[in-house]
Amino acid sequence: MNFRVIAKYMGNILMLEGAFMLPAIFVALIYKEFSSIPAFAITILLCLVTGFIFYKTKQTNRGIYAKEAYISVALGWIVLSLFGSLPFVISGYIPNLVDAFFETVSGFTTTGSSILENVELLSNSMLYWRSFTHWLGGMGVLVFLMAIVPMSNTKGGGEGLALMRAESPGPSVGKMTPTLRETARILYLIYVVMTIIEIILLFVTGMPLFDSIVLSFGTAGTGGFGIRVDSIDGYSYISQAIIAVFMMLFGINFSIYYLVLMKDFKSAIKNEELKVYLGVIAIATLLIFFNVKGSYDSSGVALLDSYFSVSSIITTTGYATANFDLWPQLSRFILVAIMICGASAGSTGGGVKVSRMIIMAKAINREIISVISPRKVKTITMDGKPISEVVIKNTLTYFCVYWFIAIGSMFLLTVLEGFNTEVTVTAVMACINNIGPGLDMVGPAGNFSMFSPLSKIILSLNMLIGRLEIWPMLLLFTPSVYKNASRK
Repeated sequence: MNFRVIAKYMGNILMLEGAFMLPAIFVALIYKEFSSIPAFAITILLCLVTGFIFYKTKQTNRGIYAKEAYISVALGWIVLSLFGSLPFVISGYIPNLVDAFFETVSGFTTTGSSILENVELLSNSMLYWRSFTHWLGGMGVLVFLMAIVPMSNTKGGGEGLALMRAESPGPSVGKMTPTLRETARILYLIYVVMTIIEIILLFVTGMPLFDSIVLSFGTAGTGGFGIRVDSIDGYSYISQAIIAVFMMLFGINFSIYYLVLMKDFKSAIKNEELKVYLGVIAIATLLIFFNVKGSYDSSGVALLDSYFSVSSIITTTGYATANFDLWPQLSRFILVAIMICGASAGSTGGGVKVSRMIIMAKAINREIISVISPRKVKTITMDGKPISEVVIKNTLTYFCVYWFIAIGSMFLLTVLEGFNTEVTVTAVMACINNIGPGLDMVGPAGNFSMFSPLSKIILSLNMLIGRLEIWPMLLLFTPSVYKNASRK
């Protein structure tokens, strides 16, 4: 294990975090929140000093292999969340470290679950930092580092590819351009431009500038931290519609946008995952609309709330315009189902991912055909291209481990808390799928403050496991990884 190269990445991450906290100080100055400035200043100093010490670690071998990449990503996200929680603790807004850690992990993993009973008590600078964690975590911290710092001396960018595979969502990750650094830059350019467009649209349609910025951060990262107790319900219908559309857009694989930029519209339109993703949104919206419209005075509002909730849940954003916990059982079941499904691979959304669902469905179909016709050989394809057996195996393994961890977490929470099944199950599913709200006490009108410190740590790990797609976090706690074995 090359601990020195891991230390260097921790240094880069901490210095980056310190730099990204600087705008929060400017927000505090603008709104004359002078009591919040020391909390950010102290944390920035700690990030920069600690990061510089790690960064200056001497290295004899710059090589990084798969296990170093996975450990770097998992440890990096924990360190990022721990230091990112310090402003809340130092300022006294969230004095309990476990609570602050839960809130910050929820931010960086773009989950949106909160322990705050009244978010409006936070200062604007704290609200800004809280929402910005969504934006930074949405595309990935290591991906951002790759965009600005050379990560490998090799032409193929093997070092960066290992890191991107460890951090990026989806069953497989590859380069869109000849170099990984250029790929990372294009991804972040698309991300930044889309965020700016949403900010402008929200602002010109009447939303205050500060609200437009922080809510766009939450939409872009598909995180869902609101700055009002009623989430998005208090804003105009046009603002709600804009946010709903952008949640859906940020749930699309960013490689689709790259194809559009390259004017390869044919490949973009024919993308199988995109068709299924949009189809699921359309069908779920219509089913919920017809199920709930009787309880609304206006069909238009019922349709908007239905679409907004579906867009929010399938992309695992978590914003809300209605308390869907009060909706009929069918609507609630549909939301839980798409909660597990999640958004597209290569997007900022969470969940199992639509592409994995497609692969699993095709794998099951192939097994059924093999039972009926044992001699018939059927190749599983996606977008007309064959999928390797390795990807199929990894997808099925992922799904099995996913449920093993989810059920294990539900068991632990049941033992520790004793809440009803609906609360326990949806709390775990909301965290491991990086959604935010569940049902009942953890629904859109509730929060996670009633859980014990140990349960909050378990749920925090669920959020990290979900965002990093299991393997980095599992390897971090696997003793055999640290033995002096082969690093291949």
